[in-house]
Amino acid sequence: MTATYETQRAALAQVVAIPVTPFAQDGTVDLGTHRALLRRLLDGGVRTLTPGGNTGEFYALTPEERRTVTESTVEEAGDRAAVLVGVGHDVPTAVASARHARALGATMVMVHQPVHPYVSEGGWLDYHRAVAESVPELGVVPYIRDARLPGARLAELADVCPNVIGVKYAVPDAARFAAFARDAGLERFVWVAGLAEPYAPSYFSAGATGFTSGLVNVAPTLSLTMIETLRSGDYPAAMKVWERIRRFEELRAADGSANNVTVVKEALASLGLCRREVRPPSRELSASERSEVAAIAAGWPL
Repeated sequence: MTATYETQRAALAQVVAIPVTPFAQDGTVDLGTHRALLRRLLDGGVRTLTPGGNTGEFYALTPEERRTVTESTVEEAGDRAAVLVGVGHDVPTAVASARHARALGATMVMVHQPVHPYVSEGGWLDYHRAVAESVPELGVVPYIRDARLPGARLAELADVCPNVIGVKYAVPDAARFAAFARDAGLERFVWVAGLAEPYAPSYFSAGATGFTSGLVNVAPTLSLTMIETLRSGDYPAAMKVWERIRRFEELRAADGSANNVTVVKEALASLGLCRREVRPPSRELSASERSEVAAIAAGWPL
């Protein structure tokens, strides 16, 4: 394993922030606000950023917007944070996005779960292999949401693509995660709890060392406090943070996570940090939901 991969692995064992993509009044990406939100994360202590994540409305952005958001993130991060660029869609698009990330100086890509009605185990491997082999210098992180995928397939992928160094595991089942990680190789990969703070304590107990976060956009202190308590093995303290964020995350997870992004943007809007607008198929909250989100955000350390 190269020293570069060691640096990339260390960057995954962190709060992996998924920044929002703010929109201007005319519906375009508001790059000025985007940069301001990124600086807020960096100033708050975040050291790993993921442009092109689900909280950034990856699937609602145009190809040009995805490139622009990636460029903005890499430039703003500079040498202050590692950048893990979300890539996906069809194979040529994912490969082109990965190569664009490499050209900008990003060190890792996260490969979104293939969006296709028919995903075979072998096809999953072929998809990720095509991306990983196109950017052998970059660390590659599959984003796994399919509970049917066995750990042996991930191990097989890493056998042919040694730059597959980490996993964003987002199946809401801690026991399945524990088994999958051990079947794939617990020490072989950096395991990132892909369902954020609500699942972080249980996934850390089974071997995760990092977690993704959309909440960190609103309250970086809470996310960073949680990972420090988990690193130290102080699970009671971690659960104190869990209790503080519980209702916020319940609102995001309701109705199949329909308001996952909306709740985060509403909290930011209540703090005057960005507009609340999201793109279809997401939609804005009701007045009562807005009030509840604003009250939660107002009670957090910012």
